[in-house]
Amino acid sequence: MKEKRLWLFYALITTLFWGVWGAFIEIPEKSGFPATLGYVVWSLTMIPCSLFALSRIGWKLDHDRRSVLLGSAVGLLGAGGQLFLFQALRQGPAYIVFPIISLYPVLTIFLSLIFLRERTHFRQWTGIILAIVAMFFLSNPQINPVSSSAGIGWLILAILVFIMWALQAYAMKFSNITMKAESIFFYMTVTALVLAPVSIAMTDFSAEINWGFRGPWLAAMIQILNAIGALTLVYALRYGKAIIVVPMTGLAPVITVVLSLIFYGVVPGGILLTGLIIASVAIVLLSE
Repeated sequence: MKEKRLWLFYALITTLFWGVWGAFIEIPEKSGFPATLGYVVWSLTMIPCSLFALSRIGWKLDHDRRSVLLGSAVGLLGAGGQLFLFQALRQGPAYIVFPIISLYPVLTIFLSLIFLRERTHFRQWTGIILAIVAMFFLSNPQINPVSSSAGIGWLILAILVFIMWALQAYAMKFSNITMKAESIFFYMTVTALVLAPVSIAMTDFSAEINWGFRGPWLAAMIQILNAIGALTLVYALRYGKAIIVVPMTGLAPVITVVLSLIFYGVVPGGILLTGLIIASVAIVLLSE
């Protein structure tokens, strides 16, 4: 495959895997396995992906100070944002939290235009704009029921996650300039594991927890999709522009919605259907 098209190959894998992950991630939680422990399982599934990546480069890890700091920053921004998201959903309404966070590519695009000087042609710019619009329509507030809002703490957390994930995508592209993609993912794995105790501390162990197959084991089978998608995202940003890759992978909910239609018999309302149509057009335009 030509190197200039590798970004598309990896971006599509990320979009597909994250879309499937999104469709089934609720199953363990609804079966009694809390999302905070799901985070711990996810951090563990990062390990085999990291080992696979390192084996591809002969275990030659970038370990100079700059690489360690950049790689750790990428990991902390992503994993830390996930932990803040848990807390935001405990305090605030998901139907507001998710649309705010889903638009993080806007900030990533801005940073990439200003600091990385990335440019593209009119057709793909049209796709970028449509992708951003589609993300808002495809935001799924049903992932977590609306909880009682207390003050504006949840809003601050949601905005913080928005900023952290936007910075992570930018930092991932910036790191790829001087680092191996495999090294970036290794540090993402390490930071995810470092934050696992925090997620455990956030878990309500007074509630009954399902430790059977539909708990941690099923969660691992689902979370490995998330981990693989994260790895291919790093590769996509190695070969492609952040202003194109990030909006495309942000359309993973298209896959989630389609699978929900098939497996759960969910009928999309006007908003979701509009999002699906816009996203489909955006993917075609971004792929050119």
